[in-house]
Amino acid sequence: MSTHVVSSVPSPQVSSAAAGRSMFNFVPVAIGWGLLLAVYASYRLYQGAFAFEYGLDATSPEFARYWMTLFKVEVPLIFGSGLCIWTYLWFTRDRDVAKIDAETELRRYFSLVAWFMMYTFSFLWIASFFGEGDATWHQTVIRDTALTPSHIVVFYACVPLYIVFGVSSLLYATTRIPAFARGYSVPLIMAVLGPGLILPNLGFNEWGHAFWMTEEIFSHPLHWGFPILGWTGLALGGLFIQVVGRMAELFKEVGGPASDAA
Repeated sequence: MSTHVVSSVPSPQVSSAAAGRSMFNFVPVAIGWGLLLAVYASYRLYQGAFAFEYGLDATSPEFARYWMTLFKVEVPLIFGSGLCIWTYLWFTRDRDVAKIDAETELRRYFSLVAWFMMYTFSFLWIASFFGEGDATWHQTVIRDTALTPSHIVVFYACVPLYIVFGVSSLLYATTRIPAFARGYSVPLIMAVLGPGLILPNLGFNEWGHAFWMTEEIFSHPLHWGFPILGWTGLALGGLFIQVVGRMAELFKEVGGPASDAA
């Protein structure tokens, strides 16, 4: 005669606290999106108010007052803030990341998703709105300097902002999540560093325009680097597969059904 015993003891990783707490808090992301939206909207309104009136002559005192002042403030402010965030993420890293429990790892994956939500939100502004606006500006106004009202916003504010979020995402993943701490994730590196290379590619672009005085058209070879580097952001799809696959495993460990024994 055999008996069938059903175990009511939950898996060791399951805790009542885990069941009662939300794994993901969208509020910080919503606040971050709101702040970024306010920043980008302010930049666009500033361009509308002062670009054509004070931004057509780079040698004028008004250009120095309205545009060079903005440039001198935003660059150290954005990169300085990024340096503070990166320093914090590095010095607060988990020094024993390989031994974290499943619940902690799952929460950190949700935090990583939050970082990438900020990154992709900021990247979309240069990949669409301000990027297209830069081309139309230079098709309308003769380029007289690399620091135009359009460039001061798109290349020296928007690009640094998404670089800050991208590198922060990379640092968070490699210092707090076991899978990314053990080795190199090609999709993660491509998704973060590829679009970030748009900023140094700007130097080549400006050099070419200064020497050849080329027409400002999208298909010119000087601009090929921008979409190619932007396309590396598509590696987020591969990163999504890596993250979701591991999160599915962690969900089973953290909140899986009770095991049966015969």
